[in-house]
Amino acid sequence: MLAGTKLVEAQPSGRPIRLLMLGDSITAGYGLARGEGPPARIEALLRDRGRNVTLQDAGVSGDTTAGGRARLEWALADRPDAAIVALGGNDALRGLTPAQMRANLTAILDGLAARNIPVLLAGMMAPPNLGAEYGREFAAVFSDLAAARPQLVFYPFLLEGVAGDPALNQADRIHPNPRGAQILAERMLPAIETLLDRVSASAPR
Repeated sequence: MLAGTKLVEAQPSGRPIRLLMLGDSITAGYGLARGEGPPARIEALLRDRGRNVTLQDAGVSGDTTAGGRARLEWALADRPDAAIVALGGNDALRGLTPAQMRANLTAILDGLAARNIPVLLAGMMAPPNLGAEYGREFAAVFSDLAAARPQLVFYPFLLEGVAGDPALNQADRIHPNPRGAQILAERMLPAIETLLDRVSASAPR
């Protein structure tokens, strides 16, 4: 395929691949109109590239990793074929320990692995006001989990290219505005396509 051309017929014909996005207010599109949040932007980009994919938005504003863990079974009710796990920001905002976050993410990843669901793990960074040591321990949770599970697709920072830029965030400086959500989706797209390529074309869907 020539560079710059669209990916056509990347998935077999039939029903769309169901891609779950388990997250918090970032993925839920807090403060954005319907269709402006990251899941809608990601789905549009994938379809533009010929990917027959439907995003299952399981983002809940205010959710911690504990909340995501508690509602995992509910989120899996629609039987996704692949999943993006994008939690952790609220753990930092609430000052929860990295050890708690590690236990919750481990349980989520174990639950998905038990169902043979390919996973993209999106990392997060702690606010600098929590201190350098906390920040290192927090970031290490994501990198350690990715290193221990080579089958994961790892995207180190969900807000890469968006965080800290006033032009790409709402007034709270935490949640992306429409342009920021678009950039988030564009930056994640290569990793998400890698994830989708791990969905077995021969598996019953």
